[in-house]
Formats: sequence, structure tokens, C-alpha cells
Amino acid sequence: MSQSEGKRMTDIGIFNELSEYIAIRINSCREESHDGDWIEHKAHNDYDLWFVQAGTVRIQIGGIEHTANPGDVVFFYPQVPYMAASPGEGCRFIYVHFDYGIGGQQRILGDFPLSGIVAHERIREEAELFRGTFIRSTQPGGVPGSRLYLKAGLTAVMARIIELHGLGRYTGAFVSGRNPRKSEGSLDVLQPIFKYVHDHLHRSMKMSELAALAGISEKYFISYFKKALGITPGQYIYQVKMNRARDYLYEKKHTVQQIAGYLGYPDPFTFSKAFKKYYNVPPSKFV
Repeated sequence: MSQSEGKRMTDIGIFNELSEYIAIRINSCREESHDGDWIEHKAHNDYDLWFVQAGTVRIQIGGIEHTANPGDVVFFYPQVPYMAASPGEGCRFIYVHFDYGIGGQQRILGDFPLSGIVAHERIREEAELFRGTFIRSTQPGGVPGSRLYLKAGLTAVMARIIELHGLGRYTGAFVSGRNPRKSEGSLDVLQPIFKYVHDHLHRSMKMSELAALAGISEKYFISYFKKALGITPGQYIYQVKMNRARDYLYEKKHTVQQIAGYLGYPDPFTFSKAFKKYYNVPPSKFV
């Protein structure tokens, strides 16, 4: 694995570590058909996915033209102007407008080059799953649980896009050379903290040492961290520790006392209390 591939996997791994904090909200979802003279100039206020069902869609962003074919999935970031058209036979696609955030940060995806056209052969299974959940959600009278299925389908699509990028098999072409979230605080500044936390779970960590790693004053560090990631440094450390505790318990070869030491807790009682607060059961009864 190259250094750049390793960094990409580390960066995108934040979605695994903080999966419990991820919230997806579907704002609207419909199927649209357009004839051959359709042209659209727009910039959306939220994230937007198009699942191309028929015809060809040409999209121009920043003076560069991109083409989406049937089966492809088009991913737009908020506030990015585009022009879309469907020359010739027209087109048909399912669109979904949605919010995707970690904690209080609703633009977390802006730190990653995911916006673009995902080729159908890379996302076929997830796109078909979403199409099925969309059809279910449009049944007359409403099928019980249909909106949950729709949300689950969208979650699977986003997980696949994130996975493809993490594996180096997809990089969105719509945001090349730009960072839509630069003014809000970039995760790049926090990467040394993420690594440091992972390497030092066995001991307590002070905000002053984490702030120094980021090159930020201690006074500003917590607010910067929360603005960039959507949660506080303390919440992040706690989440990572609970993830590791779960993994250690699944292995069934570590005592509660050992795990407490691995994760920097002074004694098994303190660890068990923190664990139960998170999982609602003590570590001795978790597996």
C-alpha cells in the first residue's frame, strides 16, 4: 500500500469510528423524466444524488463537461452550481435530496472528493437496492416501513461511495482542486490528533497536548475540533475507546482488567462504568 493510499484509508476511516454519530435525513425523493431540450441551471442547498434510469445526462461544472449514462449515480455537493442537459432522446432519473452529518457537522463530506459520477459497474448492487426501496416507498397507501427502507438504501449507497474512495477506486471529479469546507475548518488539521489518540489510548490525554499537535491554541482547539468534526475531542476519544473495548471483548481473550489498562482507565470499575453508560450492559455481560 502506498503512502497516499494509506492516508486515504486513514482519513476515510473517520466514518467507521464515528458511525454512531452519523445522521442521514431525506428531504425529498422523486423520479423525473425530461425530453431532449431539457436544460437545468441550479445549485442545491443540500446533498443530491441522481440515479440515471434511461438516456444520457450531460453535466457541466466549472467549465468541464461530464456524462452520466444509465445505471450511473451522480453525486452533487451543496452550493455547487451546475448545468445539466439531456440531448437527443431525453432522460429519466430518480433524485434524492438529503442531509448527511456527523454530530453537529452537516457538511462533513466536503472534506473528501466524493462529488462526481460513480460508474454503474462500481455501484450496481447498491443502486438497484435503492431503486427497489424507492419503488416500495411510492406504493399507493404507503407500505409500513417503506421510508425506513428508503433511508437504509440511501445509507448503503453512501457507504459504497465512501468505501470506493477509501479503496482508491473512485475519486469524484466535480470538486477537483477545491475544498467546499475550507472556511469551516478542515479535517486535515486534525489528522495528527486522530493518529495520536489511536496510539495513546492506554493513557489519559490532555487538551493542551492535542492542541499542540494541531498547532492551535488550547483555548481555540475544542471549538475548532467541534466545528470541523461535529463532536468534541472528549466525545471522539470516548467513542474510539468504546469501539476498541467492543473489539477486545469480541476477541474473548482479554480480561476486563486488561482492557481497562489498554484503554487508559485507572481500574476495572471505572472502565465498566464508562462501558455500561455507552452500551447499557456491563462488559462482563456484553458478549
